[in-house]
Amino acid sequence: MDRLIELQPEFWKAALETLYMTSFALVMGGILGLAWGVMLYVSRPGGIMPNRVVSVIVNTIINFFRPIPFVIFIAAISQPLARLIIGTGIGVNAGAFAIGLAASFAIGRIVEQHLVSVPPGVIEAARSMGAGPWRILFTVAIPEALGPLILGYTFVIVALIDMTAMAGLIGGGGLGAFAQVYGFRQFEPIVMWAAIVLIVVFVHVVQLLGNRLARKVMRR
Repeated sequence: MDRLIELQPEFWKAALETLYMTSFALVMGGILGLAWGVMLYVSRPGGIMPNRVVSVIVNTIINFFRPIPFVIFIAAISQPLARLIIGTGIGVNAGAFAIGLAASFAIGRIVEQHLVSVPPGVIEAARSMGAGPWRILFTVAIPEALGPLILGYTFVIVALIDMTAMAGLIGGGGLGAFAQVYGFRQFEPIVMWAAIVLIVVFVHVVQLLGNRLARKVMRR
């Protein structure tokens, strides 16, 4: 316990780093993933704007990058890109960039799946009333799928928090790196469990808020 008290500044700094990386990755991955998912949905056969070329290209990109384990993804793909785009391949910003980029491919599939689940009859009704493809997308498909999308993004946020633990491999910091460096490697189980408990609290709060927001949306 004394050791944990000594490490209070580092502990709370790591907590803030975890929140920062998660938030940055959520914004980046959420926007990119939404774009991937929308492209998959509208261009698919039978979609509101079917386009075989776009569908094949986007599916190929996602199917190629999505299965790569995150540890390998950091070293092989995100580090070179991070150096090119943000100027560094190590540190908290590089870790957040890597998490956001990796998450965008999974988010794309989640968005596609929930948009596809919108009843075809609703889409056809909007089309019969003269609504164009973009209007159908933004006023019918996305609003109809909003509740499940919120739950999907909640699941992603929980996964992002887990991924921040691996960002320590490139000096990303966060509670995962704190638990490993000051807890596991220095044989301080109390320090390690303090980080684990705080991660669990973060996850619980995110899941609780996501569930409540989704229920509120779906009751409308």
